[in-house]
Amino acid sequence: MLKPGMAWANAWQRCLTIAPEAFHDDRTLNLWNGSWQADGMPLVATSPIDGGIITGPPHVDTSIARRAVRASLDQHRHWRYSPLAERRARVTAALDALSEHRDLLALLLVHEIGKPWLLAQADVERAIDGVRWYIDNIEDMLDGRAPLDGPVSNIASWNYPMSVLFHAMLVQALAGNAVVAKVPTNGGLSCLTLACAFAAREGVPITLMSGSGSELCDVLVGSPEIDCVFFVGGRSTGARVAAAVAASGKHHILEQAGLNTWGIWNYTGWESLLAVIPRLFDYGKQRCTSYPRFVVQRSAFPDFLSVYLAAIQSVRIGNPLAVMEPTDSLPVLDFGPLINAAKAKDLSDQVTHAIDHGAVPLYRGSIADALLLPGQDTSAYIAPVALLNPPPVSPLYHVEPFGPVDTIVLVDTEAELVAAMNQSNGALVSTLSTDDPHTYKRIAPQIRAFKVGFCKPRSRGDREEIFGGLGGSWRGAFVGGALLVKAVTVGPQSEKSLANFPEFQFEG
Repeated sequence: MLKPGMAWANAWQRCLTIAPEAFHDDRTLNLWNGSWQADGMPLVATSPIDGGIITGPPHVDTSIARRAVRASLDQHRHWRYSPLAERRARVTAALDALSEHRDLLALLLVHEIGKPWLLAQADVERAIDGVRWYIDNIEDMLDGRAPLDGPVSNIASWNYPMSVLFHAMLVQALAGNAVVAKVPTNGGLSCLTLACAFAAREGVPITLMSGSGSELCDVLVGSPEIDCVFFVGGRSTGARVAAAVAASGKHHILEQAGLNTWGIWNYTGWESLLAVIPRLFDYGKQRCTSYPRFVVQRSAFPDFLSVYLAAIQSVRIGNPLAVMEPTDSLPVLDFGPLINAAKAKDLSDQVTHAIDHGAVPLYRGSIADALLLPGQDTSAYIAPVALLNPPPVSPLYHVEPFGPVDTIVLVDTEAELVAAMNQSNGALVSTLSTDDPHTYKRIAPQIRAFKVGFCKPRSRGDREEIFGGLGGSWRGAFVGGALLVKAVTVGPQSEKSLANFPEFQFEG
C-alpha cells in the first residue's frame, strides 16, 4: 500500500496552503520580475514512481523569457549594491523556511523524480547545510571582489534539483547576483517552485521559468544581459553552450557527462569491493559521479565476478512510497524508478542492442523482486544489468548510460587499462583499485578524470572541496568553496585564478 499521507494529492494541497502565491488550483506559476506570473502553457506530467498524473511545467515562449531576463537585469542592478549583511539575512531567512518544510520538499522530489525517501531528504539537507556554510564563510570569499555586471543563468539536469541547482542559485545570490533558472525538463518543478517561493518572499532576486531547452537555450545563454552561465547536462547541448559562451566571453561553469570508470589491477581486496558495489547503485546510477564501467585485469576476472555478482544481487529497488502496513517506515532502497518510462525503454533497448552485437549478459535483475504496489505502472522501472565487453557499435561502449547498467571490460596490460579507463575522453571521477600504492601513483596521473580515488569511490564533494572535470566532461570555472564564489564575481584584473573569467579559461 501507499504510505498514508504521502500521496501526490496530499503534497499538492500542502503546497497550495503554504505558498498560494506560487501554486494556483492545478498549476504552478512562473517567477519573474519579482512576482509570480500565470503565463506559459501547462503540460501534463506523470510521476515515475507509479505513472500517476502530477503537475506539469507551464512552458513559456522565447518572448516571455526575454522579458524575464531583462527584468532580472533590473533586479541585479539593485541587488549587487545591497550590503552583504542584508543579503546574508535574506538568504538565511529563506533557508529557515526551507528547513521548516524540508519533508514536503523531499516528498515532492520523490513524486517528481522518483528518489527514494532517504536520498530525497539528503538532497534537501545538503542544499540547506551547504548554503549555511557559505553564509558563515562568505565575507572572506568576497574580500576584494564584486558581483558580476549581469545576472547568472542556470540550466541544470533534473537529478539534483536542490543540492546542485538551488544550492548554486542561493550562493550566486549571496555573492550579489540576480539569478535566472530554467526548471529541468524532466522533473523537479514543484519542489523548485516551493523553494523559490520561500526565497522570493525574502526578497532574493530569483527568476524561475519552465520551458523547452531547445527554445529557451538561446535566451538563457545568449542574452546580452546574462553575464555568467551555469550548465549541468549532456555533452551535445553542453558543446553548443560552450561555443556560445566562448564567443561572448561570459563567465561559465559547464559540467557535462563523462564515463566514470573503476579500474582493477593487481588487486586482492575483494571484501572491500563487495561492500562498495551496492552503494554505487545509489539512485540507479542517475548521478554525474556514478561508476557504470569496470575495467578489470583479465587474470583477476574470476575473483572480481564472484564478488560482483554477490554484491549486485543485494541491490534493493522498488516504489519509494510502498509499505506493507500503514505504520511501517518508508523503505530503505538503493533506487526506485528511472526518471521516466522513455528513459527506461531507451536503456533497455540499448542493453538488447549490445547483447545482439556481442556483449555477454553477466546479470539481469527482475523488477518482479522489487517492492511495488499491486497493479501499479512499472514502465519507468528497470532492474540492474551487467554486461561483459560491450561492442564498439553500442552506445554503452563509450557513453554514460545514466541508469543501473554496468559494463565490464577486460584488459591484459597497463596500457590497455589506461586506454579503456579514458574511453570517453575525460570524466569527473574515476577509481583505481590496486594493492600497490606505487602502482596507483604511476597510473593515476594518466587517467583523465578530475578526481581519481585509490580503492574507493570519489564524489562531487561539498563546501571547500574543489570539483570539476577533464576533457569533454567540463568547461569553464571549477567550483567548490571560494572557487564557486569566484566563478560568479570579479576580482583584480591581474588575477589568474582557475575560476575568474575571462582572465583564465581551463580547456581540459
